[in-house]
Amino acid sequence: MKIRNLLATIVAVGLLISPAAGQAIAADTADWMFHDIVDADFVARHVAVPPADDVMIIDARPKRAKYDKGHIPGAVSIPDTEFDKHLDKLPADKTTLVIYYCEGVKCKLSHKSAKKAEALGYTNVKVYADGFPGWMAVDGHYAQVSADWVAEQLAGGEPMLLVDSRPKRPKYDKGHIPGAVSIPDTRFDDFAGLLPADKNLPVVFYCGGLQCKLSHKSAEKALALGYKNVKVFADGYPKWVAMYGKGAESAAMVKAGEEEGSIDIDTFKQIVTERPDSVYLIDVRDPDEYAKGTLKTARNIPVDKLEDQLAGLATDKPIIYICGTGARSGEAYYMTRDLRPEIEEVYYLESEMTINEDGSFTIKAPANS
Repeated sequence: MKIRNLLATIVAVGLLISPAAGQAIAADTADWMFHDIVDADFVARHVAVPPADDVMIIDARPKRAKYDKGHIPGAVSIPDTEFDKHLDKLPADKTTLVIYYCEGVKCKLSHKSAKKAEALGYTNVKVYADGFPGWMAVDGHYAQVSADWVAEQLAGGEPMLLVDSRPKRPKYDKGHIPGAVSIPDTRFDDFAGLLPADKNLPVVFYCGGLQCKLSHKSAEKALALGYKNVKVFADGYPKWVAMYGKGAESAAMVKAGEEEGSIDIDTFKQIVTERPDSVYLIDVRDPDEYAKGTLKTARNIPVDKLEDQLAGLATDKPIIYICGTGARSGEAYYMTRDLRPEIEEVYYLESEMTINEDGSFTIKAPANS
């Protein structure tokens, strides 16, 4: 139930019952509550991977005590008590949808922050009053955690299974968070037996950063299997490397070819800008990502559908696989080498790439993603 004009509702009935939290808010709290309240369904419609440019979900709780341990996926941390210190985190466009939440219907922090944002001129501000407890009370929802929390759990030897959802050969073998096991999302069903027998044990998935959907997809699959304590470290391996350095390498890694099959960035740029018809460009991201923008000559074959279509791939021109981080494109490369070894000219872009709706793009230097 979406609650609008909350003040009028409280004046009319004297009491608000929060269906998610099952708690009552007395009428005398109206003076501190924000005027535009939304429910979990509204928030869920605006949770996206990667995060949407026109929405910001903000956790108004203390960072270390609350946010790091678990927050709504995609939310940024701006504690209400530090609001003025983090004005630079707020969207430049003041028409952006901004959704604040905190620790439930009795928590004032999100309401206070929402009022401050509106005073700064933001025109589309909402409060999710049920907050993080309400979010976690909904079936199918999971928490996102920070790098600091993951590091603390590992350092303290806390019971937890850390899962790398990236492809094993092009990513996990080259570097992963120490202690993580490899369960590639595209082979989740094959390796689900590696998940703990105790379905209450924390299971934390990660992949190639905020642009990567693999860990989120794996988390949903784990929830469907009945796991009760599923989390996603969405900043993933790039954040881990930035904070703690390169992780462990797999003993199975082929030392002679860390960049086997990858294409030089400058060469790639030259090909796609000057002679794009000289290659087959295959975007192996999910259809929704492809629809938001891809290179003009790219064909979409999601990596989890590629095996069924490999037999029909033409081989009269080189094939170049692309994605957003080099994870799925690398998996596509090795899948092609394994299943169609006769294809000699197949490559993948081992870099983080952002593609705009008009087909323009930016590429970062190869990252440990």
